[in-house]
Order: sequence, then C-alpha cells, then structure tokens
Amino acid sequence: MTTQARALEQGVEKLGLKLAPGTESRLLAYLALLQKWNRVYNLTAIREAPKLVSHHLLDSLAVVPHLAGETVVDIGTGPGLPGIPIALARPDWRVTLVDSNHKKTAFLTQAVGELDIANADVRRERVEQWRPATTFQVVISRAFAELADFVRLAGHLLAPGGRLAAMKGLNPHEEIAQLPEGFRVDRVVPLAVPGVEGERHLVLIERTVA
Repeated sequence: MTTQARALEQGVEKLGLKLAPGTESRLLAYLALLQKWNRVYNLTAIREAPKLVSHHLLDSLAVVPHLAGETVVDIGTGPGLPGIPIALARPDWRVTLVDSNHKKTAFLTQAVGELDIANADVRRERVEQWRPATTFQVVISRAFAELADFVRLAGHLLAPGGRLAAMKGLNPHEEIAQLPEGFRVDRVVPLAVPGVEGERHLVLIERTVA
C-alpha cells in the first residue's frame, strides 16, 4: 500500500465514513490525474503528496456527513474540490461542478470522463449569471472569501429547504454578522480533518421564511 493510500484509508476511518468498495482507489486516481495536469496548468498550489490527501481529499470528505440533500452544486470548484470527492463518496447524489475558468473545466471534464463519475456534471459558468433549470438542495463552496458574497452570488441556486454550505478555517463570526437579509446561519459545524492543522468549520446557511 502506498503512503497516499495508507493516509487516505486512515483518514477516512477517522472521519467515520463508510465508502463503497473501490472508492478510495478512485479518489487516488483523481489525485494522480490532478498531479499530472498540475505540472502544466497549475491547478493547485499544493504539490506534496501527503498534503494532497489531507488538504484536498480528507478536507472535502469531512463535510459529507453534515450535508443533507441529493442534489449538490459546487461553486467555484476549481479542480473539483470539494465536488469530486463528494461525488465519489456519495454516488447516489447528483453533483454539479461549476467554474468560470476554461482550463479548470477542461480538467474537470477529463476527470469526470476518465474516472467514470456518472453522477457529476461540469458547467463553465459565472455563478452570478447562471440560471439552471432546477435549483439545488446543497450549494457548497470553499473558494469564496466572504460569506456575504457567497450568499449574494449563489443564493438564487438554493432549493426551498436547502442549505448553503461554506467551508471555512476559523469560525467566521464577523462574516456571519454581515449576512444579507433573507438568510441566516442554521449551524456552524467544527471539523477535525486528519492531517490538517488549525481550525476548520462548515457554515450551513438557510433562507429565512418570508
């Protein structure tokens, strides 16, 4: 077993996740593809193999137990984080990967096809301009700097009863206080991500009932 495989196996166990047989191999195949493309396209600043497992795969998988809903959209997904790990971990969910960058969506299209991720779709869109035919039960991102911007730009994608899910480091008390009218925090979930030092939080935001 490789060092990456061992770190992933141990991390998944610590997170308490039950993954279908073969899922960890597919997650590592995604990382290998990301590393291959990264040599040319600079899709992620993280290049060390152990950090790729902890800061990309395990960081993404840590949110899975706290999400509710079978339709997920990952806004500003970049190279597919957290969307691709979520899609691989939960094949019964439909995950849409949205980014406006051509090189990143080209990589995503290659990854989804090569890894046969049947429950994932790729869209090259500017989120604030995108008007899909259906809304989503989970709107997630770890790319937005401010919660208010995330809500303002992506709130229209939220299905009734759904949640916006923002992946953060420190508990963003000041950002929460700046949420636009019509939205409120449902809960803030502290996350313990194996191999990642420092605090990690998942902020779940709901639309207030008019």
